[in-house]
This record gives sequence, structure tokens and C-alpha cells, in this order.
Amino acid sequence: MTTGNWLALILFPLILTALAYPLGEYMAKVFSGGRTFLTPVLAPVERFLYKIFAVDPNEEMSWKTYALSLVLFNVVGIVALFCLQLIQGLLPFNPQKFGAVRWDTALNTAISFGTNTNWQAYSGEQTMSYLTQMLGLTVQNFTSAAIGIAAVIAVIRGFIRKSAAAIGNFWVDLHRCVLYVLLPLVVILSLILVSQGVVQTLSPSITANTLEGGKQVIAVGPVASQEAIKEIGTNGGGFFNVNSSHPFENPTPLTDFLEVLGLLLIAAALPFTLGAMLKNRKQGFAVFAAMMILYLAGLGIFAWTEMQGNPLLEKAGVVSGINMEGKEVRFGVINSVLFAHSTTVTSCGAVNSMHDSMMPLSGLVLLFNMAVGEVIFGGVGTGLIGMLSYAILTMFLAGLMIAALRNSWARNWNFWKWLWRW
Repeated sequence: MTTGNWLALILFPLILTALAYPLGEYMAKVFSGGRTFLTPVLAPVERFLYKIFAVDPNEEMSWKTYALSLVLFNVVGIVALFCLQLIQGLLPFNPQKFGAVRWDTALNTAISFGTNTNWQAYSGEQTMSYLTQMLGLTVQNFTSAAIGIAAVIAVIRGFIRKSAAAIGNFWVDLHRCVLYVLLPLVVILSLILVSQGVVQTLSPSITANTLEGGKQVIAVGPVASQEAIKEIGTNGGGFFNVNSSHPFENPTPLTDFLEVLGLLLIAAALPFTLGAMLKNRKQGFAVFAAMMILYLAGLGIFAWTEMQGNPLLEKAGVVSGINMEGKEVRFGVINSVLFAHSTTVTSCGAVNSMHDSMMPLSGLVLLFNMAVGEVIFGGVGTGLIGMLSYAILTMFLAGLMIAALRNSWARNWNFWKWLWRW
């Protein structure tokens, strides 16, 4: 491995940790109702939205009402996205004149994006109008991520309040997550992506003349804004069919690095939010450390395997120093490894290389990431919930084992005492 490869592997987790801690502390203030540096700007907007939607920020909900509000909001979003796809041919911002999406594809897409799965059974640039991409898919990228974060905040409040009857207000948490967390991060990342060459336009597709004399249609659209929330919300639904391996979604090594960082940032920050809200930051550091150790272990195995090359090609007489199959030459092996590993640990569907082209041991790492429930950072909100569930289960099983050992020791001790007396 080159010095640059080593630097990438070493610097990335350090940068992630350095950014995740202050973001976690910031989110703790946001969801605790504290004042942040964005409060003077966003508080008037927040109050205006509460007034429009008739939300009382001082009214809290029981866990049943909170859960029901979360599910109903999700269902309404899925239905709205489904209907939008069916009538997109009648709506504006459709320069390519795409017709209605097939009902089964529309239903699949609506449920997929509404549940933060973002599995795509279509080619985005040839199926969805700009309005559907922006008002439908991008909005669902925001709301599905916000729902996941709101859910874990409710769980944290459950730990804090113990016997309290209320765990907060879902609508308040949703508003604050979008306004104070997701939107600022997306704006910053979108502007950086645009500066690097990621497309952001409402102009129709470009028809170019090729060197052979033929014509090629080059799809463009509002890509950067969707790309940013795709990564930050661990969504994964790409504007283009080939996702983040497309140069209009991911043109440079800098955008590639930032997109991987965006994938992990909020998920890595939430353990610190847990510690800050519990007022016991050691707990947050412990959860983060467990996630990071698992992440680095898988990353090390993955990188080592891909740098070895394909033994079958070497046996056939083909020189193969490293395994470049299915990878973009713009990024190389290590950046592809970082992306593939990060996207599977966070339950995100974004890719910059083809996972089926990885070496067998690399594929095992990817499958392990998914099989453990994607709790190695995991999706925004859901990853921390999964890790806390593992922690609770571990404590329960450990307690049973300790009790069993204690009882066994007591029985043996009583037996030896009886034998000695006899």
C-alpha cells in the first residue's frame, strides 16, 4: 500500500471522530430545547411552522401517541409519493416529458424511500421527472432520515425519564431535526459538491454529437441537492442509475471523501448525543468506541484483501497487483473500500463501485456488516437503537450467566462442606 492509502485509512476515522463529537453535543442541545448558534436565525422559522401546522411545542406525547404520529406521518408520505409518480406526466419541471411511472414501480419506490431503504428498480434519469426527484424523492430522503433520528431521541428520553408519562413531541422533534440538523448540513455539502462539478440544474438533457457521428443524450438535473441528503440521511437513492460512480454525482476524490464522511457523520454523532442527554458522556463514548472498533476491524480486513489482487488472474498469467475490477479508476481501491464498507455499515444504498466485483473475503465483510443488523454506526437513528438493544440484551444474558455461576458455586461449596463434615 502507498503512503497515500495509509493516510486515507488513518485520517478518515480521526476526522470522523473530530466532527462527530461536536455534532453530537450540538444535537443534544437541539433536541433538549437548548439555545444553539443557529437559534437566532431558525427559531422564527420554527415558530412560523408550528403556527401553520397547529403544533403546540409545549405539549408532550405519551409513547403510544408518539409512535402513532410517527407511523401515520410515514404512511402519508408514502401515499403522497406514490400518487406523485402516477401523475408526474401532467405536472411541470418535466423537460424530458416522462409519463406516469408504472403503478408497481411507483409503489415499490414509494415504500422504499418512505422507509429509508431507497432500493431502486428503475433508472432514475430515464424514469423520474425533476419534480418527482425534488418534491418526491428528495423530500422523502429528508423525512425518512428525520423520522429515524426522532425515534432514537424518543428512546433516549425514555432512558432519562424512566417512569415519566411523556417522551416529547414527535412534530417538534421532526421540525428541529430538519431545520437545525439536516438542512444546514445538506446546504453546506451541496455547495461544496456544486463547486467540484456535481450537476445542479433544471435544464433539459443535453444532446451531444459523438466522434463517430452519432448522438448521445447526456442526462442532467437537480443532482447536488439530492446527492447531499442521500449521503447525510444514509438514504442511498441515486439520481443516476449507476449512483455515486457517475461523474455527475461524484466527480473528484474530494467529493468521494466528503460523501463517505456524510454517510457516517450523523450516525457516529448520535452516541455522543446519547451521552450528553444522559449527562453521562462516558456512556456515549463507550457506545461510539464499540462501533468504531467494529468499523476499523472490518475496514482493515477489507482493505488488505482488495490490495492483494485476484489470485485467479495471477495464476492465468495476467499481472494483477491489486483488484481493480468493478472500481472507478478516478478513486482507486482504498476509496472504493472506504465507500463500500461505510455504505454497508450504515444501511445506505449509495455505491461508488460494484460490490459483486470484490474479493470473496471482502464480500464476507460486507455481508457481516448487513447481517449484524447494521449497528456498526448503522442508519441515522436506527443504528443507535440497534446497538442499545444489543447492550440491553448483553446485560440480561450476562446477568443470567453470573446468577447461574453463583448458584453452581454455592451448590459445590455446600457439597464440599458436607463431605468435610461427614
